[in-house]
Amino acid sequence: MLDRVLVPMDGSEMSKRALEYALENHPDADVTVLSVVAEPSVMMGDAMSIAFEDDIEEAAEERAEAVFDRARELAADYDTEIGTAVAIGRPARAIVSRAEDYDAVVMGSHGGNMVDRLFVGDVAETVFKRSPVPVTIVR
Repeated sequence: MLDRVLVPMDGSEMSKRALEYALENHPDADVTVLSVVAEPSVMMGDAMSIAFEDDIEEAAEERAEAVFDRARELAADYDTEIGTAVAIGRPARAIVSRAEDYDAVVMGSHGGNMVDRLFVGDVAETVFKRSPVPVTIVR
């Protein structure tokens, strides 16, 4: 039995399926949804919007709130509550870094659009290879 499960979410259908899987298959676990906001760079167009904010951490929290709202609604359908966490940085690195505090990671096989995947790389594959805990990839 797993006590703590980390579910990275980016708002994609695949990440929604991952949360559903975690809630269905680990009903007694504490589930934490992690939203990773990419660090601003010239290669990450969407992340540039927080680069001009006075408080990048606060801007990241605000950006993640839409993902968390959807996750909370889904958790309510399962009559449970979830925890939330925000990280800033490269998604795979941020997920692997947080994974050591959990018993498992449950994540979607991919998220975002094709351009995001070309620049970011295969986050799920990287997490699968580098995670210190078991990883379940949901399709």
